[in-house]
Order: sequence, then C-alpha cells, then structure tokens
Amino acid sequence: MDSDIGLPFMLELTPNTLTAMVCVLLMLVAATLTQWVLKLSMAESAHLELRQRINSWWIMVAVVFTALMIGRTASLIFFTILSFIALREFFSILPIRVTDRRLILALYLMIPLHYYWIASDWYGMFIIFIPVYLFLLIPFGLLMLGETKGFIRAVASYQWAVMTTVFAISHVAYLLMLPPEVNPAGGSVGLVIYLVFLTQFNDVAQYIWGKTLGQRKIVPAISPNKTWAGFLGGVATTTLLGAVLALWLTPLNFWQGLFAGALIGVAGFVGDLTVSAVKRDLCIKDTGRLIPGHGGILDRIDSLMYTAPLFFHYLVYMKY
Repeated sequence: MDSDIGLPFMLELTPNTLTAMVCVLLMLVAATLTQWVLKLSMAESAHLELRQRINSWWIMVAVVFTALMIGRTASLIFFTILSFIALREFFSILPIRVTDRRLILALYLMIPLHYYWIASDWYGMFIIFIPVYLFLLIPFGLLMLGETKGFIRAVASYQWAVMTTVFAISHVAYLLMLPPEVNPAGGSVGLVIYLVFLTQFNDVAQYIWGKTLGQRKIVPAISPNKTWAGFLGGVATTTLLGAVLALWLTPLNFWQGLFAGALIGVAGFVGDLTVSAVKRDLCIKDTGRLIPGHGGILDRIDSLMYTAPLFFHYLVYMKY
C-alpha cells in the first residue's frame, strides 16, 4: 500500500493480517454466544463479570483494530494515549508527595515527545531517551524540588512507572515502524497482532489450565490463583500457537516462532505476577475501574509491559 499510493503513514493490511483480524472477531462472537449459554448454569454475579469482560474485549478490540486500519498516525496516537492513561493510573495508586506534582506533570509531557521519536523513526533516541536521559533527569528534578524525605522511594517509583507504562509499551508502537518488506506475510500490523494476541491469549490459557488442573500454588502470598499447572499449561499452549502463527504473521520460521511463543508465555506470566505484587503491596484489588470486568488499564496491560520489549528486541535481533 505504501509503495502504491505514496502515503508513508498508511499501514498495509495483508491477506494474512485481515484473516487474523476476522479470526479474532469470530472468537469474540463464540465467546459471546458461550456466555449466553452459560447464563443458565452460572451464578448471577459470576455471569455478570463474564459478560462485562467479554463486552470490554469487544470495545478494546474495536478500538485497536480501528486505529490499525486507519493508519500509522492513528495507531501512534492510540499508543500515546494508552501510555498516558497507564502512567496516570500508576501515579493514582502510588503514594505521591505533594512536592512532586510539578515533576509528574513534566513526565506526562515527556510521553508525546517519546512517541515523536517513534513517529520520526529515530531508533537511537527512542532506545535511550527514557532508560538514559529520564533515568538521570528524574532524580535531578526531585533534587530541585528540595524534598529529601522519601526521596529514594520516589525516584525508584517514578522511574519504574515511566519505564513500564511508556517505554515498554511503546515497543508495540515501534513494531509499526519496522520495514514491511521484511515481513511480506503479515506486514507491521501482523507483528502487532501476533504480539498482542499471544500475550492476551497466554493470560486466558493460564487461567483455563489453572482452573482445570491447578492445585499446587506457585507464590500464594502474591497471587493465590497462580498454579504450576496454569503456568506450564499456558506457556506450552502459547509456545505451540506462537510457532504456528509465526509462519502466518511474522518473518520468523517455525523454530524461531516456538521460542517467541515461549518467551511471550513466560514474560507474560512474570508481568502479571509483578503487577499483582504491586497491588498486594498497596493493598488494592485492582489498579482502577476503567475497564468493566477487568479492572484498570494496568490490570490489562501488565503482561504486555514485559512481553513487548522482549519480543521486539528478539525480532530485531533475528530478522532486522
């Protein structure tokens, strides 16, 4: 599409990518029909939560697919807004010092600047802006505010918040900037669908395996619902699916896709568990209420914060 009409910010939707989108929509249709059938045998509260989750998935998929179909600019704006909401939600659950509000405002303003590096395809600045420059500037900014009580905790919290909600998530957006000719099967959109779908599918697979066969807990003090059966079954399923979908949506071969699937399965589990530990530390059940049935944005992208940078750099190392 880019070469045909000369619009550098349009995204090419290959037949494989369009087929993948249709398959996701069909899965949502099947899930909707299933929850209607289960309504007869489920408790009202459990069915309400299931219905809310599925309805939220419809909205989330519709927003993401619409942005991808409109083009690269719309997609980058979407991920910019996503990072902004995620960072705001993170700050909303942290114990923030009153003196830090000006620094936090500055961090919000840094988000569009960071995504500008992506839009301009300036990989060198993208890869060091937050890990190097903001890593050094955040403690300096706090020093200028003159408050030393809670300084170490504030520095660590703000740095980690920006790294996870902005830098890590922005790797999904940068997949859209990778040369589409290197991935003729799925294009850049196929890479995004591959990563996001496998990350979310891994969460569902681990939940189903855990509910079906799970007995032995992994870390009950952090997440009592996480079991070895759920973890191993979910990772195995995601690994196999990653190998199959890699041939369809990515430039990876079967064995490289097998490793990518395993990487996403393990990293997704760690990301989910990490945010669970954060919630335990802060004594909260969910990070927010923005998404009915799911909680907050962080509850939904916790796995993606870990899978996105790992998959991105694995892909770049292997194929670009």
